[in-house]
Amino acid sequence: MKDIITLLELYTNYQEFKASNYIDRYLSFDDLEFYLNNDLKFKVGKSVLGYSVLGKPIYRLNFGKGRYKILMWSQMHGNESTTTKALFDFLNVFALKNNKALITSILENCTLCVIPILNPDGADRYTRLNANDVDLNRDAVNKSQPETQSFFKYFKEFKPDFCFNLHGQRTIFGAGCSGKPSTVSFLAPSFDNNCSIDKSREKSMHLIAEANKVLQNIIPGQVGRYDDAHNINCFGDYIQNKKIPTVLFEAGHYTNDYNRETVRKIITISIFSMLNTIIYESQEFDNTEYLNIPFNEDCFFDIIIENVKNIEHGCIGVQFNEELKQNKVNFIPFVKRIGNLEDFKAHKRINAKLENIKINNSESIEEQVIIKSLKIGEDYIDLNPLLSE
Repeated sequence: MKDIITLLELYTNYQEFKASNYIDRYLSFDDLEFYLNNDLKFKVGKSVLGYSVLGKPIYRLNFGKGRYKILMWSQMHGNESTTTKALFDFLNVFALKNNKALITSILENCTLCVIPILNPDGADRYTRLNANDVDLNRDAVNKSQPETQSFFKYFKEFKPDFCFNLHGQRTIFGAGCSGKPSTVSFLAPSFDNNCSIDKSREKSMHLIAEANKVLQNIIPGQVGRYDDAHNINCFGDYIQNKKIPTVLFEAGHYTNDYNRETVRKIITISIFSMLNTIIYESQEFDNTEYLNIPFNEDCFFDIIIENVKNIEHGCIGVQFNEELKQNKVNFIPFVKRIGNLEDFKAHKRINAKLENIKINNSESIEEQVIIKSLKIGEDYIDLNPLLSE
């Protein structure tokens, strides 16, 4: 309980160490360099892991001197920046003058390596893929890309005891059928097609279960479990297959948090929780604590417009696409589905009150259409989700 209290205090006092210069979803390679050269107050060993397709350095940060070696990496998908911001915040904690017991315990018991952006070219373009249009998280076996080659070369050198694989997921996921969004989801990756459980995978499950206990005090019912179908080409599955406990982090959606400022806090606290569990490894664990975390369910729209007069079944499901423009991520709404949506949830509901609607000045509504303007009755509605943050 003492550890949970400490972590909850860290969450409450988050502004003390938050890297507050980075709040947009777009986080470029230049942002990383600015953070490392100006905003990182904790002394770490900074070196170059390797280089991207376009020649950008891939930085690794090493610190701590303990027996447990932990390797963390983020933004191997360039448009998944939330966990990178969380790593900035995580590193800033070690410069605090308070929380000495937590900091000292980690530094004395853990040797850490943090790779903030594994795919700097993708980060600059705000795309999942690298500059060769390859998904690095499907390249673990072939190792065809320079980013993957550099990672696994150091992986063999570092010989981690645990790996944290940090990602971001779409707003479509709910934590089971609870009606609550999957604000964060985790996975103890499978190492075979049968999704078997060995001692290594059980250690991953333990870390997740202990983090879930903490997070239920912050986001009750909003922790999900990612699909564990095995794919040996993915980093997590490949590494778990090597008998090294690995945890997949997926930063999801919190109400009215499209810049994911709350979610980054959740990720940071989860990392600290798992490090605590590694250090105090004698805790008893039952696999059901992990297996009872609900699976992610594809059940959410960003917006549902309901009670529409000129639509059969009266409902329109709207999703946002993310588009980089002038170094800022814009959320572009489009019509995802028309019809009966009673089995779906929404992050926001708009009641048309049996009025006709017009999309782009037309009452003829079709799926996949980008919504440039929305009119309900005589009123125009702005769908920009950042207005509600």
